Amino acid sequence: MSQGMIHIYSGDGHGKSSAALGKAVQAASMGKSVVIIQFLKGLAENEFIKRLEPEIKFFRFEKSEGDFNKLSECEKEEEIKNIKNGLNFAKKVLATGGCDLLILDEVLGLIDNHIITVEDLMTIIGTKTEETSIIITGIQLDTDLCKVADEISKIETLKYKVW
Repeated sequence: MSQGMIHIYSGDGHGKSSAALGKAVQAASMGKSVVIIQFLKGLAENEFIKRLEPEIKFFRFEKSEGDFNKLSECEKEEEIKNIKNGLNFAKKVLATGGCDLLILDEVLGLIDNHIITVEDLMTIIGTKTEETSIIITGIQLDTDLCKVADEISKIETLKYKVW
């Protein structure tokens, strides 16, 4: 049996989700089961990812197409319920060993938006079986999460100017 790892892709640069998707494709090509749960993103990106099914299973529990921060308070409350359903699904997948690789795309944004706490995310991570790997993406990184991660990649955008 292989030991599952916890990977984090964070930083203000573009490419965190793309890096996670690359790992998903790599795992699926080796016959591993992959589940992606996406948070706080619009519908445009997930249409492509859905074409990778059934090798890579994709879930998005939010119903709105727009930016979470631009929703009304009533719409936010509804979306928070949907997001929490997604998090409960993640716990179930982890607790049952429902996949070899679980990607929680933009889950760190849930902490930034005060939808969950770091402790909530640590509880979810704590339900994983020994063999399951997790990839977490998002902009802000918490020190406590760093302590449980096996690998952390910081993605940043650099401007390079040729003189």
